[in-house]
Amino acid sequence: MKIEKTNAARLLDKEKIEYQLIPYEVDESDLSAVHVAEQLDEPVEQLFKTLVLKGDKSGYFVCIIPGNAELDLKIAAKISGNKNCDMIPMKDLLNVTGYIRGACSPIGMKKKFPTYIDASCKNYNFIYISAGKRGLQIQIKPEDLIKIADIKPEIIISTNIA
Repeated sequence: MKIEKTNAARLLDKEKIEYQLIPYEVDESDLSAVHVAEQLDEPVEQLFKTLVLKGDKSGYFVCIIPGNAELDLKIAAKISGNKNCDMIPMKDLLNVTGYIRGACSPIGMKKKFPTYIDASCKNYNFIYISAGKRGLQIQIKPEDLIKIADIKPEIIISTNIA
């Protein structure tokens, strides 16, 4: 089966970064990271979800956290230089990033936003992120993702919920 490359994959190719595109079965009624991890037969904490927020001072920024974690908005605000922040409304996601819910990749957004990743990514040889379309994940080394997306690592921005 031929997998169609996404914009995120083309950007990785351009930078000569190793990755794999991994397809999975989409369930429109369950776009959760837990469901995707089950489809990939991988631990949910190795699958990272991309969240887009808006701070009161910095404007838009991105947090990438494990699939089994919940974002701590107070910590996210602090690390991004804001007093407070909130998730952007779902209706604004496509306009701001160029991606839809369940397919938001930290690579290839319309604009480059300050991006932070949970330090737990370094616990793995590779992690999974959205490839920019539902039904497709990118398997990538955390250090390669950090490099290509100019991400600020080492800051724990989430709390485990699972």
